[in-house]
Amino acid sequence: MSQRLHLVFGGELIDPARSEFKDVNNIHVVGIFPDYASAHAAWKAEAQRTVDSAHTRYFIAHLHRLRDEEREASPTEALGSRA
Repeated sequence: MSQRLHLVFGGELIDPARSEFKDVNNIHVVGIFPDYASAHAAWKAEAQRTVDSAHTRYFIAHLHRLRDEEREASPTEALGSRA
């Protein structure tokens, strides 16, 4: 069984209606989690901690969707193998 890693991160947004960070250097990386349930728990804790800040949002990124070892490499991944 493959791992299904999830990244939880967040920070202050320029506009709460968009997902654009005000300062990418200040993005808070909560951590990488081995399953959705633990990532969701971490996301929920951070979202509740920052509930009074309308411009602060946290997200869960499904890292396991970025790379599937059983699929052929994409053209951009192949660029790294040029001679």
